[in-house]
Amino acid sequence: MEIEVNHLTELQNVAHQLLAFAGNEKIFIFEGDMGAGKTTFIKTFCKVLGIEETVSSPTYSIVNEYESPDGAVFHFDFYRIKDIQEAFDLGYEEYFFGGGICLIEWPEKVEELLPEHLVKIEISIVDESKRIFKFSRA
Repeated sequence: MEIEVNHLTELQNVAHQLLAFAGNEKIFIFEGDMGAGKTTFIKTFCKVLGIEETVSSPTYSIVNEYESPDGAVFHFDFYRIKDIQEAFDLGYEEYFFGGGICLIEWPEKVEELLPEHLVKIEISIVDESKRIFKFSRA
């Protein structure tokens, strides 16, 4: 599925489409260049999931945990990890296989640890305000 976005106000609609596309999947990986809008979209996606607290980037903490009406949501940013051992030290298994929703930025840093079934969201920059969102299943 591919969606063109020309303005931030369209992100809520994209988030609803992602939820419909995902079905029962709970692992979401977000790919895109720095500045593509991964964290911005995740903030909107979390609102659609019913999270009322402020969602922020877990760049330094690696993972932030939120509570939605349907359970735990974990937002990961693996950009700053230096090696895979950091993911092991974090206890990634409990998050990835614990039944909560996982939103993962920079998944290529932990590719070998990712579950077999997940939803991939690719965000491509077209210009300053235009993005292309592609959803696929792995």
